[in-house]
Amino acid sequence: MRNRIPGYLIVIILLLTLVQCAKKGMPEGGPKDEEPPEFIRANPENYTTNFNKKEIRIFFDEYVKLKNPQQQIIISPPMDPRPSILPLGSARRDVQIEIFDTLEENTTYAINFGKSIIDNNESNPLNYFKYVFSTGDYIDSLEVGGTVEDAYLKNPEDFISVFLYEVDSTYSDSVVYQKTPRYVTYTLDSTNIFQLENLKAGTYQMVAITDNNDNYLFNPKSEKIGFIDNYVTIPTDSTYEMTLFKEELEFEIQRPKQLKGQQILFGYEGVTALDSVRIELLNPKPDNFTSRIVKDRKTDSLYYWYEPQLETDSLYFEVISPRSRDTLIARISEMARDSLTVSATPSGNIAFDQEVILRANTPLVESNDSLISVVNQDSIFIPFSTELSLIENELRISFEKEESSQYSIRALPGTVVDMFEATNDTLTQRVTTKAFSEFGNITFRLQNVEQYPIIVQITDLKGVPIAEKYSTGESVISFSNVNPGNYFMRIIYDRNENSKWDTGNYLKKLKPEKIEYFPDTLTIRANWDMDELFILE
Repeated sequence: MRNRIPGYLIVIILLLTLVQCAKKGMPEGGPKDEEPPEFIRANPENYTTNFNKKEIRIFFDEYVKLKNPQQQIIISPPMDPRPSILPLGSARRDVQIEIFDTLEENTTYAINFGKSIIDNNESNPLNYFKYVFSTGDYIDSLEVGGTVEDAYLKNPEDFISVFLYEVDSTYSDSVVYQKTPRYVTYTLDSTNIFQLENLKAGTYQMVAITDNNDNYLFNPKSEKIGFIDNYVTIPTDSTYEMTLFKEELEFEIQRPKQLKGQQILFGYEGVTALDSVRIELLNPKPDNFTSRIVKDRKTDSLYYWYEPQLETDSLYFEVISPRSRDTLIARISEMARDSLTVSATPSGNIAFDQEVILRANTPLVESNDSLISVVNQDSIFIPFSTELSLIENELRISFEKEESSQYSIRALPGTVVDMFEATNDTLTQRVTTKAFSEFGNITFRLQNVEQYPIIVQITDLKGVPIAEKYSTGESVISFSNVNPGNYFMRIIYDRNENSKWDTGNYLKKLKPEKIEYFPDTLTIRANWDMDELFILE
């Protein structure tokens, strides 16, 4: 007779087998979802004509969200007020657009979502989905495109706005300040390429603007602009290139205010030669009255200093610049005046072509070189020269320097005197030069220069000049003792020969002076000589 296995043991064995099978068969997760949301349908349907609705719903095959809708979604022509577009936060299976604007008749509208529509789980974008409708009986289908460059920087900013204004009987160049454009687009992502679509035939003014506040208007105080010289006629097979520039504002003085005793602050906007600006006090003045204007080193401000103190509660000024004449008033009260303090810069390391600068907080009127000495580490006196800048309120000390050397600059009492007849205390500044081997050198050989003179600059990666040479005909330009690092190099065509880059002006239809960048980023290494051929276009 066979031994029988107890029933409870059979049950236990079966349970253990099932558990093991369940473990082996448990899913470990499928491949990552990399598919973007898929458009299913819209109500009204995409490319609807004779559109007269106030709401649009666009449906997808999964839950979606909107990422950076303010930047990514372009509505052309613009609607005012801008429509409500959902979802804003939580995901849903549709995008809902509620229209508040009274739409124009016989007009094609395009809502380009850029890369804003993403799925809820993996944030996969549905790239450049566009919803188009027309309030007339057909869809406009013409297009035009091109590129946007920056006149001064190697690379333009992201999302530059490109506008088309219809040239009709009401058009004037000032429309960019006053009216929203007919058509709108942005440069694509981090590229400088743009495309305007669903346009109707016609004649247009094309501009590019860094529309920082997204109001479709040009604000010259804070925004750059570029434009096409001639009107654009659509349809066209042409592509267009625009160059952005920041206009120089006309000089405009602001209302003055008392800063401290015998010191009045004048803020200003715009650009002018500051030595051409005069500030005249209109109040009665004693015979021994004197005044000075000093430029703030960091802000667009002028300081008006005067001596002696005046017994009045208001000062009246006439400010005269090359383009304007203004009468202004400043209320004053009894306040303490600053006492003279003098500081020196730089400290520590100094470049071979760098000056030692003595700066004061009250207006300097004279200096005395006999009270200055420059001594090296061997106690040898070094020849030097000085320049007193009244508008900058500083004394610049220049001298030849050798590598790996230490210098001590001493200014004895009386070196500088301010307008209140105060003098400096003894001031000692120590600076050191590095070895030549800690720097790099670079030479550029230029070909195809259009015309001279040119300004040759090495800049940091933000476009700030680090070193500069001026050439009236030389095609081989060398820069010595450059700190190791990454740099750009550019050529400025100085067409008006004023030794600086000049920007453009939209209303005057002036383009900025041309700049060409060396195509590659320069990596300068210590104790290394570079030789680069720059073939200009």
